[in-house]
Amino acid sequence: MTQSDGELVVLAQAGDAAALGVLLARHEAGMRAVALSVLGYGPDAEDAVQDTMLVALRRIGELRDPSAVGPWLRAIVRNNSRTVLRRPAAVPVAEPEWFAGPADTPTPEEALDRVAVRDWVWHSIEQLSEPDRLVTLLRYFSDASSYEQIAAVCGVPVGTVRSRLNHARRALAGGLRTAATTAHADVAASNDTRWREGRDMIATAMDGDFERVVRESWWPDAEMIVPGGPHGGRDLAINGMNCDLDAGVRQRLRNVAASGDVLIWETDLISPPDDPEHCPPAALWLQVLREGRVRQLTLFHPVPARA
Repeated sequence: MTQSDGELVVLAQAGDAAALGVLLARHEAGMRAVALSVLGYGPDAEDAVQDTMLVALRRIGELRDPSAVGPWLRAIVRNNSRTVLRRPAAVPVAEPEWFAGPADTPTPEEALDRVAVRDWVWHSIEQLSEPDRLVTLLRYFSDASSYEQIAAVCGVPVGTVRSRLNHARRALAGGLRTAATTAHADVAASNDTRWREGRDMIATAMDGDFERVVRESWWPDAEMIVPGGPHGGRDLAINGMNCDLDAGVRQRLRNVAASGDVLIWETDLISPPDDPEHCPPAALWLQVLREGRVRQLTLFHPVPARA
């Protein structure tokens, strides 16, 4: 017996990714028709449909009338499409903040914890290639979320960033349409471990022993990159941290995002009271791992792109 939209919505709100996939497949033609009516034929219309599928991951719990899921999805497509029209042609297609919570949400991860299909999302992100996973984590789980900042962090053109994000979105949306009922491992324990490791390492660094952190958790041939600045190895990282500590700069871990061999730390930089402008307000540590140890660190100072 075919389940109604309302029944599928109830299941999706309870955490059934497969039910949400069935809903999206059922209404995909209607969503695409709306996008084409606003944007015409082309990649922007397809992107608007893919974006809407991913918005549904975050917002399905907000739908109060399960039977109205079709109009709800089409309204999201229409809004996404109109946003594209209002933007200059050079700016990539509008991308809703898939997993962003309200302003008082402490971290993107905690916002995602409220989403019923959290584990499916993280499992799917981990299946992306490293380049696609990297830009996805930066775009949706860090303050370096603008195309320009992602390009700077990754050392690639803005067009490449857009291409990788498009590929990642299509992979995630396509996977959602065919989502199986297989349970995925709970990511909460893994996230807790990453947070604990990050806090311990930053605390050790603030105690003046960053060299031990680097020696224990970095490969001997690890590379450090500062976009627009120096490139080097472990000594560059150790000397830079020691210089900051000598100047009275402190760091506080604010956010951790991790998937597979990509790990992001975001820290608040606290300048000394007698030199409040000594350093930028924040730092992003993009760490690419090999067998659990850092093989490359990119240190970037983001300008928050979200209000």
